[in-house]
Amino acid sequence: MTGQGDDFVYDETTGEWVSASQAAATAAPAEQVEVRDAMGTMLADGDSVTLIKDLKVKGAGQTLKRGTVIKSIRLTGDSQEIDCRYEGIKGLVLRAEFVRKA
Repeated sequence: MTGQGDDFVYDETTGEWVSASQAAATAAPAEQVEVRDAMGTMLADGDSVTLIKDLKVKGAGQTLKRGTVIKSIRLTGDSQEIDCRYEGIKGLVLRAEFVRKA
């Protein structure tokens, strides 16, 4: 049973009013996006990946070579993009289809 201080929100899927805490608990798993590398392996925050193709970096004037290891990736919430850092390049975002888990 919910307490008197709970806020309620309308759940459009069920058509019912539910407590905000219950709505947040059911929405949390839906927000998690699966990111898979070129080989189909699941990626997670903090993983290291290896490039499987030479990639020209727009705005940086350099090319990342095949076999380059990128450490400590971060997932962006998009199923095909990962955020990472590489020496000399700020704000590097790579497509998951061009990497494999190291």
